[in-house]
Order: sequence, then C-alpha cells, then structure tokens
Amino acid sequence: MSTETLLESNEKALALLKADADKILKLIAVQMEHLTMPQCPLYEEVLDTQMFGLSREIDFAIRLGLISEVTGKGILSELERKLAELHDRFENIQDQQNRSGE
Repeated sequence: MSTETLLESNEKALALLKADADKILKLIAVQMEHLTMPQCPLYEEVLDTQMFGLSREIDFAIRLGLISEVTGKGILSELERKLAELHDRFENIQDQQNRSGE
C-alpha cells in the first residue's frame, strides 16, 4: 500500500469515527428534546450500547494502525464531554421548569 493510500485510509477512518460520534450525540439530543429523562433506563441503554459500539470501532481502527490510541481516546473523551454538557443543559432546563411551576 502506498503512503498516499495509507494516509487517505487513515483520514477516512478518522472521519468515519468522528461522524459516528456525532450521530451518537445527535441521537441523545433528540431523546432529550422529546423529554426522555437521562435517568430513564431506555436512555441509559441506548447511550451504553452506542458508546460501546463506538469504542469497539475505535479499538479496531487502532489495531489496524489507522489511528493512534491517543486520537481514539480523544474522540471518546470529546464525545463524553459534549454529552455531559448536553446533560447539564437538560438538567438546567428541568430545574427552571420545576421552579417556575412552584
């Protein structure tokens, strides 16, 4: 495999993994928009399943040498950070709604 082809493969793998991470974030955002509570077992099941699948994809890409371990961990860390922010925003909205209803 030529260096150029390998570089293209690496870039494609990274783009696909980031796209999958974005899909998870969007899926969770849609669930929250439809008032699915973060403590809901269905929410947790979807999140756990999606995160596990992404982590397996990342492990596979690392083993193939398409991305580094640092890059793979960075993708997961970034997604976890964004999910935490989304969760915090949802909690803040819930708190505001609860206060206004009192």
